Amino acid sequence: MTKPHIIVLGNEKGGTGKSTVSMHLITSLTRMGYLVGSIDVDARQGTLTRYVENRKMTSDKMERPLPQSTHIPLLLSTNSIKEEAIKEDQANLEAAVEKLSSNAFILIDTPGSDSSLSRAAHAMADTLITPLNDSFIDLDMLVRLKDENLDILRPSTYAEMVWEQKKRRAIRDQGSIEWFVLRNRLSSLNAKNKAQMEDVIRILAKRIGFNYIPGFGERVIFRELFLTGLTVLDMEDCNMQVTLSHVSAKQELRNLIQLIQLPGVEKLAA
Repeated sequence: MTKPHIIVLGNEKGGTGKSTVSMHLITSLTRMGYLVGSIDVDARQGTLTRYVENRKMTSDKMERPLPQSTHIPLLLSTNSIKEEAIKEDQANLEAAVEKLSSNAFILIDTPGSDSSLSRAAHAMADTLITPLNDSFIDLDMLVRLKDENLDILRPSTYAEMVWEQKKRRAIRDQGSIEWFVLRNRLSSLNAKNKAQMEDVIRILAKRIGFNYIPGFGERVIFRELFLTGLTVLDMEDCNMQVTLSHVSAKQELRNLIQLIQLPGVEKLAA
């Protein structure tokens, strides 16, 4: 039996759009006919879990149900002994992945903070996607920059953590993690900050070892759809008015699917 391909959405900073990207990837893959499992290892905040629940409630009211993932939320261990808590988190994650092993893809959404559960999820990734808001505040999670000259001093906390998990993955099963940094909530304005971000990230991609890809533009529709659990791919089925902005958002999603090159998917997404 072929193992599912594991996609992890990770960034130790909150508010970067991980859950929005997660739900759109899930919907894209299920609409292509793939079975998809999803795991929320940020179940305390539970944004992806609520998104999935909202989608189910909307789907239950429809004549033709929406495609959905099989979803599992995970909470951090409450064991007061750190070593035991780490073991419990690892065991719970492995059990969830095993339960979803009949799916072609498993998508794992992680919290905007460091935890043993998040680290364990990163170490399982075949594809790691790190959404990054288009600002130097968010970029600080990847790299330390030297004042206004934007000289790169060293990788930052999250980048170092990813490299640790890459090594763990290689030791465990000789596997590799394909890492993508996705610039998210891009402004339509051609501002100086936007151009500087582009330059720094391209340099950083070569130095740290990730693939840089553009993500979603800043669109109100992504926030509005959360309450119904819908994505831009569902709007026509739900008889919602589709604007040029929505068409552009769908194209951004198609581009994302093609650029991350999931096994067997790139041709279908073309």
